[in-house]
Amino acid sequence: MKFEAVIFDCDGVLVDSEATTSGVLRDMLEELGWRMSHEECHEAFLGKALQDELALIHSRTGVLPGEEWIEQFRLRRNAALAVGLQPIPGVHDALAQISARWRSNIACASGADRGKILMQLKKVRLIDYFADRTFSGQEMARNKPYPDVYQAAMAALGVEARRCAVVEDSVPGVTAGVAAGATVYAYAPQGNADALHRAGASHIFTDMAELPALLS
Repeated sequence: MKFEAVIFDCDGVLVDSEATTSGVLRDMLEELGWRMSHEECHEAFLGKALQDELALIHSRTGVLPGEEWIEQFRLRRNAALAVGLQPIPGVHDALAQISARWRSNIACASGADRGKILMQLKKVRLIDYFADRTFSGQEMARNKPYPDVYQAAMAALGVEARRCAVVEDSVPGVTAGVAAGATVYAYAPQGNADALHRAGASHIFTDMAELPALLS
């Protein structure tokens, strides 16, 4: 077997959540005075932890969001996700095949808060694939694009970085996986393959059904 472990990002890789999340964020930023399109918001914040972007929000709005604003964002985001969240097309079949090969050596390592990760995985019925092997970048000293959350997952699995595959969809996530020493597979259904390749992804794919064969 080429790899001993496979570590997945969550948003945009396991669950189709990013448009919903960025939509809520766009609306809340507009309330602070920063108007932008859904596409501009998605591009500006994709793969980034909101807490790490507060200085940018301050520079554009004159308002430095505090914990109350962040909590309100999470509540509104989670309410929207609870209604319309869907799994990435093909991910159930892909995980069934991958889990059969790697068994307990798969994990989810996301930059999101743990509450969001678990809520989403339960909502789309993927939680059983990961059990307690979920890791939040917000519980690390540094979030993506730093490698900390992937290093924590690798340590918990007991697998060396060079024997790990990481599945990502954003430039910060690919950067984190590469910095951790893993081989990164980038899911790029929206056509951002060039940026992901420049960030260090070794393999680009556009259909989740392709992943089990690629990992083998």
